[in-house]
Amino acid sequence: MKILFIGDIVGRPGRNTVTKLLPQIKDEHKPDLTIANGENLAHGRGITEENVKEMQRAGIDFFTTGNHVYANHRIKDKLNDRKFPVIRPANFPPTNPGRGYQIFETAKMQKVAIINLQGRVFMRHYYDCPFRKFDEILPVIKAEQPQAIFVDFHAEATSEKVALGRYIDGQVSAIVGTHTHIPTSDAKILPEGTAYITDVGMVGASDSIIGADKENIIASFINQVPFKYEMAEGDTELGAVLIEIDDATGKATQIDQILKNLNNT
Repeated sequence: MKILFIGDIVGRPGRNTVTKLLPQIKDEHKPDLTIANGENLAHGRGITEENVKEMQRAGIDFFTTGNHVYANHRIKDKLNDRKFPVIRPANFPPTNPGRGYQIFETAKMQKVAIINLQGRVFMRHYYDCPFRKFDEILPVIKAEQPQAIFVDFHAEATSEKVALGRYIDGQVSAIVGTHTHIPTSDAKILPEGTAYITDVGMVGASDSIIGADKENIIASFINQVPFKYEMAEGDTELGAVLIEIDDATGKATQIDQILKNLNNT
């Protein structure tokens, strides 16, 4: 089985880049399942039903999210619909709209359990422990007998991501990091057979600060005042990983980083 995972898609520049590049990537690598982090689809913060449909047409099957999932309030009711291919972090309060994991069946009838977790270090909210939440839901997922278990850990601190990766090594097929929008160079298979990368990166404007207009954010750092969040334009980049998994064991056999640039001038 091959799973293609695309990092945080940031606003219209990110969506346009996916539309242009993803067909070529899928034609070359032929993944059985394509997942993306979609929490920044709507102008860099939040997600809408229209965004999801647009990205489905481009070739994405399923979406994970993170701390910005509720930034667009219209999405809350849709998150409770199990037919809507979007999950939110499992360690959010249990009363929150949405679900933290789901079993997805590929066209080849392969069952993939997709789990979304949120980091706590350097975050502004008090989430439940992602380590304990994973321990809680893993037996429920295993009862469904999926061929693969995939985790998106949406977290700020590299140490927290590395720690969770080591903690669940051998229990899942893959754990990938999102949220920082900066791709790391540590894609590997951990000792017990789990594919790992600290951060996949993003899909968004290259001449930016994590996809946003750089001037506003630089001014905010200097002046310590709130800034208007605007999307950057120009050339874009795409960060993704392709993970190969042994259907018989659920262990990863390979993880390859995919980094592409798109000239939009």
